[in-house]
Amino acid sequence: MIRIVIFLIVVGLLAYGVAFVADRPGEVVVTWQGWRVETSLMVLGAALLAAMAILGLFWTLVRAVLSSPFAFLNFLHRRRGERAYAAISRGLIAVGAGDTAAALKSAAEVKRIAPAEPLALLLSAQTAQLTGDREAADRAFRAMAGRSDTKALGLHGLFIEAQRRDDLVSARAYAEEAARTSPTLGWAGKAVLEFRCATGDWAGALALLERGKRALDKDAYRRQRAVMLTARAVAAEEADRDNAKLFVLEAVKLAPTLVPAAALAGRLLAEGGELRKASRIIGKAWRANPHPDLAQVFAELRFGDTARDRLKRIEGLVKKTPGHVEGALALARAALEAQDFAKARAALAPFLTTPTKRVALLMAMLERAERGDEGRAREWTARAVNAAPDPAWTADGYVSDRWLPVSPVTGRLDAFAWRVPLTGMVSAPVIEPEPAAQAMVASEPKPDRGAAPRENEGLQPAAVPAAASPSRRRGPRAQPKPEAVIPLVHAPDDPGPEAIEESERRAEPESGGWRKIFE
Repeated sequence: MIRIVIFLIVVGLLAYGVAFVADRPGEVVVTWQGWRVETSLMVLGAALLAAMAILGLFWTLVRAVLSSPFAFLNFLHRRRGERAYAAISRGLIAVGAGDTAAALKSAAEVKRIAPAEPLALLLSAQTAQLTGDREAADRAFRAMAGRSDTKALGLHGLFIEAQRRDDLVSARAYAEEAARTSPTLGWAGKAVLEFRCATGDWAGALALLERGKRALDKDAYRRQRAVMLTARAVAAEEADRDNAKLFVLEAVKLAPTLVPAAALAGRLLAEGGELRKASRIIGKAWRANPHPDLAQVFAELRFGDTARDRLKRIEGLVKKTPGHVEGALALARAALEAQDFAKARAALAPFLTTPTKRVALLMAMLERAERGDEGRAREWTARAVNAAPDPAWTADGYVSDRWLPVSPVTGRLDAFAWRVPLTGMVSAPVIEPEPAAQAMVASEPKPDRGAAPRENEGLQPAAVPAAASPSRRRGPRAQPKPEAVIPLVHAPDDPGPEAIEESERRAEPESGGWRKIFE
């Protein structure tokens, strides 16, 4: 609306000016070199406007003629750019779709049209990766790393190629250079951090973590720092226990539920006589993550305690997590050491329906220590073979008997977790004694506790299923072979189907009866 008003005002002023000049015609006389020109003011004005229009048109034509070569070159360049952009788009789409032929065709076209374009180098590198030409990919990434606008992308590509050929030295060098060039690159900082952690350079890793603190979530930063401090404390425990204590106490402040930090802090504090502080740290970690390492450190806080004292201390710890299997195992182990067999049996009773390996082995130890019943002990040992696995320190399919700060498979920090290995595997069925066999066991006299067990005592037909008794056997019956869940890939802690077959061959009845299984 405002523009219309302004336009009308300008038109009105021009009309007023023309009318004003028309009402006052006047005369203009021009004398030059003997020439005399007489005309009115309106005619002179119209002539001047016409002359200006002709001069403007002439100048436009002259400028167009003069600039036509440059315009033609710009047109060709723009057309080449459009063709290159279209070819790059087709090539990147072909790479994403896995169309090798189309990707090669587009890469060749782009290389012919615009070989120096950044996206042309990227297309060449990705096409080489798609076709498996590692040397061409390396050349393309090196060309990108030599340019300021594509240096970060080239270093990332060189880093990936070095990892693929297992050249960790070159990969670390590329990651370090990328981190120095662009500190905001997440992959570079993470890679350098993992390399320093893998080599045990915890001081350098902590310094790098501090530099990239702003790019991390607060909880992630605290957790990673706690893991690094715990690893540094473990490394310094033998040589410098004072610094190790300082490191691990800071780690406990950052992550109170980190089991390795709490266990090490409790042990170091107990050595210094700070039993109350050690108990408080272990108790807090136990409530969040019950773990056998915490139970062991808690039981051995005071040097020189008797087995009864350790049992009493473990009972207080177990009350914080009632019904947890780790608490039951810790209590049963302490009670077994204190010769309180009834308490050990009561602690394990809720977990005997589907026992894990550790539960079954503890029951075997209990049967041996309490009753001297070697037959029942061997039965529980046999059940432990096919029992459900217990949790372990696991990372990326690798099982370790102790906590490690870095995965040995991928180099990932804080990868180990206390969980059951091969989660999702179906455990083999546990062979339970048949009712007839249980009745025979109940009817047998129990051996004296003070007397030494006789050879093969407890291995009488009472331990043999009724269907396997020679008097009732009608013929040999093949044992069903358990179906392998993963027939091709075995985990590090899984002996595989071959071991199961071997155990079955050992369990087959021979001329000596079922006693062979216990030999």
